[in-house]
Amino acid sequence: MDYNDVRKAAEVHRQTRRYIQSIIKPDMDLTYICNEIERSNKMLLEANGLNAGWGFPTGVSINECAAHYTPNPDDVKILRYDDVLKIDFGTHINGRIIDSAFTVAFNPVYDNLLMGVREATYIGMKTSGIDVRLCDVGAAITEVMTSYEVELGNKSYVIKPVKNLNGHNVERYKIHAGNTVPFYDNGDQTKMKENEFYAIETFGTIRGKGYVGDGSNCSHYMIDHDWNDKAIRNSNAKRLFNIIKSNFGTLAFCKRWLNQIGEVKHAVALKNLVDLGAVNS
Repeated sequence: MDYNDVRKAAEVHRQTRRYIQSIIKPDMDLTYICNEIERSNKMLLEANGLNAGWGFPTGVSINECAAHYTPNPDDVKILRYDDVLKIDFGTHINGRIIDSAFTVAFNPVYDNLLMGVREATYIGMKTSGIDVRLCDVGAAITEVMTSYEVELGNKSYVIKPVKNLNGHNVERYKIHAGNTVPFYDNGDQTKMKENEFYAIETFGTIRGKGYVGDGSNCSHYMIDHDWNDKAIRNSNAKRLFNIIKSNFGTLAFCKRWLNQIGEVKHAVALKNLVDLGAVNS
């Protein structure tokens, strides 16, 4: 394993993260934020096809939208002062993906929310290691996260983990590789092993029951890792599949990126690929 690839991709992520944190402010267009992040990554990575580039579409998920939201073409959503924004982006070199995120909130009433989830992430990383059980990482995350409260309208809310989201291990060109890292003690006795890579992620909430569901407007797609190249009969779908494969491989992509490479009229062909199971939405 070439750890230099990992270190360089991580350093690019750090520099881009620092840059975007310095410019982000209320009333910014979410598409502009994504474009700036991706422009910075492309420049610093010296993007080179599937050898170096973005790890996955930039997530800019606001408030009750927990994750995996990136603007589709013509999306005009604006970031507001009272929003809680999760910025999640990836870099990769030779398929070694760095998956890292941070939360932005301008209103100081959410300071404890950001602090509690950040500290829970740090304790999750500190707890992780060879032969550590995944459930023990989750237990440590919950203990720290639930020790924080947020006061809104003279009422205090304990930060609780979102139980049906999780961290995960990462393999070359495969962002979700099998093992999951819970945010609570789910009893999973699986142990971390040498040479495994993990994204230690935490999602905390002060609303609802601590569970998420699928939204209606999908923006992230990825070629199915188990797709066995069965025949794609529709000629437009087959052409689009080959374009996706040559540009993104098995990395996640979005409609916005298809537009950027000239595939503006992709909706029907992409739906066909999803219906076939060649591409996962």
